[in-house]
This record gives sequence, C-alpha cells and structure tokens, in this order.
Amino acid sequence: MDAEALVRIAKLALRELGTGDVPVTVTPASQPDRWRVEIGGSVQATLTIRAGAGTTPQFVREQIFEQFSGR
Repeated sequence: MDAEALVRIAKLALRELGTGDVPVTVTPASQPDRWRVEIGGSVQATLTIRAGAGTTPQFVREQIFEQFSGR
C-alpha cells in the first residue's frame, strides 16, 4: 500500500467519524510497513497505521477508527 492510497482511505474514514474535510499527511514511520498519519485542522492527531503489501482498505479503516476514537 502506498501513501496516496492511505491518504484517500484516511480522509474517507475521518469524514465518517465526523471530522469533515481535514488535512491529512501520510509519511513512512521508522518500522517497515508502518505509516504515520498526521491529521490537521481543528482535530490535530497523529496515528500510526500498519499497512504493507496485501493490506486491505478495510483493515486500514479499522485501525483509524480504533485509534481516532481512543485518543
């Protein structure tokens, strides 16, 4: 999975969580297949997502929901 796909998935998931259209930046984290998702705007959060080759969008979405709801 690449950064562009993660941005699209993150923006859709965050809209479902009621954040509206917030800025999202995705960068590789220090570990393989880990990504840092920085959410801007009035929300201001940083999530760490596991996503590598073969990862489904649903799995990424679930991680975002779990981490964002638990912050």
